[in-house]
Amino acid sequence: MPIIEANVECPVFDSFRVQQVAGMFDVPLADRARERFRVEVPELGDDWRIGLMVGPSGSGKSTIARTMFGEKLYRRSPWPRDRAVIDCLGELPIKEITGLFTAVGFSSPPSWVKPYEVLSGGEQFRCDLARALAAPLAASQKSTVGNALRGVPKPGKHVRRGFRNATEGVPKPGKHVRRGFRNATEGVPYRETQPAAFNTVAFDEFTSVVDRDVARVLSAAVSKGIRRGQIGCRFVAVTCHYDVAEWLAPDWVIDMATSTFHRRCLRRPPIELGIFRCARSAWRMFARHHYLSGALPQGARCYLAAWDGRPVAFCATVTLIAARNRWRISRIVTLPDYQGIGIGMAVAEAVADVHRAAGHRINLTASHPAVVAHCRRSPRWRAVSVKKTGSPSIEHFAQGYRGSPGRAVVSFEYVGLVSP
Repeated sequence: MPIIEANVECPVFDSFRVQQVAGMFDVPLADRARERFRVEVPELGDDWRIGLMVGPSGSGKSTIARTMFGEKLYRRSPWPRDRAVIDCLGELPIKEITGLFTAVGFSSPPSWVKPYEVLSGGEQFRCDLARALAAPLAASQKSTVGNALRGVPKPGKHVRRGFRNATEGVPKPGKHVRRGFRNATEGVPYRETQPAAFNTVAFDEFTSVVDRDVARVLSAAVSKGIRRGQIGCRFVAVTCHYDVAEWLAPDWVIDMATSTFHRRCLRRPPIELGIFRCARSAWRMFARHHYLSGALPQGARCYLAAWDGRPVAFCATVTLIAARNRWRISRIVTLPDYQGIGIGMAVAEAVADVHRAAGHRINLTASHPAVVAHCRRSPRWRAVSVKKTGSPSIEHFAQGYRGSPGRAVVSFEYVGLVSP
């Protein structure tokens, strides 16, 4: 395994108070204060997707991360105050941006259209994370577009050398290449030997500014997005919080407190939800986070989901118009701090099971990409219709029903578990 060594030093300024502290606490003074960090790190050619660097403040996490990843270590930069966050992830297509927001648990369209500064602390952190993860994706797409526009490379010395290298399999000779081969065998800085095929994002101070419950959910959301391929890069979290380890489920861990490296892949702890019938008034807690602005339909059955005694999700069902024993899920909302780990659809399916046990058929109509994607891949749901222009509003017939005019929607029927 490669070994990283990093030396950090800073000047010690002589002053009366510095001398006082030195005398009071027997602190040895020198011209410069020095720290040396040495730790084993993983091989980039190995098969891993998620890494974790953890340790207390001052243990050298950021120093080692900068040495390992260089420019790939994400550094926060100011967000525009006069633009929605949906406009601040570069030139990526809208589907890529919304997919990335969803993958990090930032799944509320009403929040996508707001500027960064008005969002909650948890939402801001998810935006920072999405922006970091968007960088390699944007670079990859830019390279792809550039290659498509260029087509065949221009002829000349550079191209001839490229073809010669491709056929001979020998790098261009020279001082830089010779140094590269020598460094590869001697274990030089991590980033110089990193294959271009691997896109890596390292994120310093991971979850340091959010509540610890939010940190657990966010870690699980990132892990899920990377393992499923929704986030197309490797990810390394750099943090002083050990509690994210089992939720992030990293392939390897560097513990700077003991300067040790080890491989591990913990299983994420189970999430146990309690689901209860509740009054319509509970909707007020969730209404502003739903992407529809219509009021809760009259006659709705309301359900509240709680995790560790705290409300996290809401689901409402209503009868399907002009159909006996037919119901539809009218609202399913997960609070922002708990998005990204599948709570919403788990609640929807639990409520649907209750209706099926009562002899009802139940449908769900949605336009949110995460909901549609889940239902398409799940054997519990069967697609029954696709309306590219939505359905008309019929509030004169059913108060509170707004329909989906001008908005593409997909309808699914819940069929439950299919027996093998």
